[in-house]
Amino acid sequence: MATLAELQPGQTAVIVSITGAPALVQRLYEIGLLEGDTLEVLGVAPLGDPLEIRAGHTRLSLRRSEAAAVSVTLC
Repeated sequence: MATLAELQPGQTAVIVSITGAPALVQRLYEIGLLEGDTLEVLGVAPLGDPLEIRAGHTRLSLRRSEAAAVSVTLC
């Protein structure tokens, strides 16, 4: 199983689980990342951090360390 941090721009995946510190998990839930949602990686900053993703109609930027807490399966 891959993590969101491992995906390349243009790849689409479905969230399987979100793990990590309770504060991080809560924050990711609050910004709209939920199990079963489909994500698309739109881009990566020039130095590799952060990632820009699309979740539904929302665009988000996540640090790689935050994205590593999101387990996904590729579509």
